[in-house]
Amino acid sequence: MIQAQTFIDAAAARGLDFYSGVPCSFLTPMINRVIGAGGEGGRLDYVGAASEGEAVAIASGAWLGGRGGVVICQNSGLGNCVNPLTSLNVPFRIPLLLITTWRGQPGLADEPQHVLMGQITQAMLDLCAVPNQAFPKQDHEIGPALDAAFSRFENDNLPFGLVMEQGSVAEESLPETASRLPAPGTWSDLRRHAGRPSRVALLERLLALSPDEAAVIATTGKSGRELFTLSDREQHLYQVGSMGGASGMALGVALTVPDRPIVVLDGDGAALMKLGSLATIGARQPKNLIHVLLDNGVHDSTGGQSTVSASVDFAAIALACGYRLAISTDDEAGFAQAVTAALASPGPVLIHARMMPGSMKVLGRPTIAPHDVARRFRGFLSEKPVRKA
Repeated sequence: MIQAQTFIDAAAARGLDFYSGVPCSFLTPMINRVIGAGGEGGRLDYVGAASEGEAVAIASGAWLGGRGGVVICQNSGLGNCVNPLTSLNVPFRIPLLLITTWRGQPGLADEPQHVLMGQITQAMLDLCAVPNQAFPKQDHEIGPALDAAFSRFENDNLPFGLVMEQGSVAEESLPETASRLPAPGTWSDLRRHAGRPSRVALLERLLALSPDEAAVIATTGKSGRELFTLSDREQHLYQVGSMGGASGMALGVALTVPDRPIVVLDGDGAALMKLGSLATIGARQPKNLIHVLLDNGVHDSTGGQSTVSASVDFAAIALACGYRLAISTDDEAGFAQAVTAALASPGPVLIHARMMPGSMKVLGRPTIAPHDVARRFRGFLSEKPVRKA
């Protein structure tokens, strides 16, 4: 077996220093060591995610922010990773290292729920076009394993997997960490209960009010398409897949680029799909994150089928999860007031904007390939923000 620190140091030397994932007992030494090496002033980050798919989105956001992402999870969670691995990392060509455990390894006794996944773990990664090999169990295997991963990164800009057997890493104790409960947030009700606005009207307001240094990530579907049609900018990222992953991706960006306002345009259907992301965001408390939830009560891109958002108070959920400020709006003027307040307030801030269904009559699609959008966006984030006096 190897020491966790030996692998972590070798990975960090190559720029892999941002970890996100969901625990497994096989991974305990790795997670404990990363947490111990990080913390205040540390050189490593570990973001515990609500789901494995969210972890992929968070690590992908960290890559956009200039960090090297590592996702760690149990193989039973690979099913949750399939959507972002195939519809986020592939179109955007975002590389990351995926370390998954091998619970239910054939020939070894394990719990019944791991038997099938243990038989198909490597085949499942292969099916998702994620080349993979065994996680190193000896020190001399670490370099070649990372070489294989970086060959994949450099040639294809796509993820690479390492499958960890039980006992590969020596035990590590969990360091004592002080739990920090966020101060209670504030709710601002700016609803006027009159006619609801269109999405495009709200996006026009957002574009007019957002500073030049702000980065905007738009969820999949018509939010991104309308944003592109109104104004294509280098600081815009149009998420074309991975429904529900925009908020996790925005969290990864916000944590790695803390000197810029990061705005994520979410939808009610997408937010409901990954509602746990609000808890992760609330726990991490990114001061620069503004979460705009555009709620028209329907799945607009697929024919207008209703979501369950009519009975959901997203502002109350955000506050319960630790957001500093939550604002409810239902018209253009209130939304503009909310954006102004959010830009002047420490985050995370949620703006829950009720609006009407429908979209622009002449609605384009991004004409720039997703992988070019990602690199343009990453380049924008790498520049030092210039704020107007």
